Amino acid sequence: MASSTVVTTGSERESYSGAVALPAVWAEEHWYAAYTRAQHEKSVAAELGMREVEHFLPLYGSVRRWKDRRMQLELPLFPGYVFVRLALRDRLRVLQIPSVVRIVGFNGQPTALPDTEMEIMRSGLSHSLRAEPHPFLTVGRRVRIAGGPFAGLEGVLKRKKNSLRVVVTLEQIQRSVAVDVDIADVVPAF
Repeated sequence: MASSTVVTTGSERESYSGAVALPAVWAEEHWYAAYTRAQHEKSVAAELGMREVEHFLPLYGSVRRWKDRRMQLELPLFPGYVFVRLALRDRLRVLQIPSVVRIVGFNGQPTALPDTEMEIMRSGLSHSLRAEPHPFLTVGRRVRIAGGPFAGLEGVLKRKKNSLRVVVTLEQIQRSVAVDVDIADVVPAF
């Protein structure tokens, strides 16, 4: 049976307490996005409340129609996510909730969301402004115009100064035209 021996100097022995020292960043509280199982956002938020973890679950009102009735529902503004404010050393308080899949990050490390963005989002949504989810659109992405006089056309989303344009191409004649659009009138093209 193999054994290993660790040789330490006197000064190392004095500073070793048996506990692993965590980086100072792990003690700072930041906002993180917790990814949840589908349609479990409200139950995760309730569990976070019981565990006394600061969290934010923005909801919006939506009327859904069935054949025999209409129903007003409160749905998550960001489906699949609950925002939590915590120090990374306390992340197990969130990850131990059965419906939490992971804390969103890169290369295996949770990534903090900008505190200013989260505070603006919280204060803005607390003013009872109408908000609803919208597909994530980036400049250069192929989109379909869903409303307005050009409804049904597809093109590439562009930005010119403070407005958005969709460049619509007529392939047969190899010509394009840029059309000013409102962001609410475009959806991703699939």
